[in-house]
Amino acid sequence: MTVLTLARRTGLVLGLPAVLFAIWWFATAGSTDFYVPPLSTILGKFGEVWTGERLLSDVVPSLVRLLTGYLLAVAVGVGLGLVVGMHRGVRDVLEPVLELFRAIPPPVLVPVIMLFAGIGDTMKVIVIVSGCMWPILLNTVEGVRAVDEVLSDTCRSYGITGPSRLWHLVLRSASPQIVTGMRQALSIAIILMVISEMFAASNGLGFTIVQFQRSFAIPEMWSGVLLLGLLGFALSLLFRVAENRVLAWYHGLRRAQRNP
Repeated sequence: MTVLTLARRTGLVLGLPAVLFAIWWFATAGSTDFYVPPLSTILGKFGEVWTGERLLSDVVPSLVRLLTGYLLAVAVGVGLGLVVGMHRGVRDVLEPVLELFRAIPPPVLVPVIMLFAGIGDTMKVIVIVSGCMWPILLNTVEGVRAVDEVLSDTCRSYGITGPSRLWHLVLRSASPQIVTGMRQALSIAIILMVISEMFAASNGLGFTIVQFQRSFAIPEMWSGVLLLGLLGFALSLLFRVAENRVLAWYHGLRRAQRNP
């Protein structure tokens, strides 16, 4: 990758956020509205609030819950999706039930989950899993069902069965759609992390932002919202890097097809 190409990609990634920050800065400069403070004030509070003690007491626990719930959702979604996608009988039995639970918004389940999981970290992780697993599960099912029949017959002819067929054919063929589901689930995980921390919590980003709002610490509240946006942006970039490495073969194939 040349320096020019790298600079162009960096500009495309950071260009719009930089423009939006500039608009926010100039639109709120000199603002006297109590609920819409200047961005300069918010940035000043950002450094005070989200460093030192609060970084360890609120940000780190939120990230641990987020990653734990997300990874569990990936494991459950991919595992169940493989079973449902590869076995028509299982799909016929489970599909109505899966559609029923998929239609229930995860935030509605928070009070129910609290009844049997308590108000600790377990509840928050379960809330994240309950919302994140669906896009991963459904994309995995569709990816498995779309495996090329010619390739499947070829594997059968060469005696490639069991774990080898699952790893080299099914997962490989379904991986683009699985990764798409994982990308969708990542944004859902951040939202559910915040929502779960607004219920009977004692730390975390969601809890702290609500506490700022209730105490009318508006610049501090906005700094928490800004931190969530930056967290989502950073996780999206990390996911894109991982996706490019895992699906390098797929992106290379698509480029070859576009430029024969």
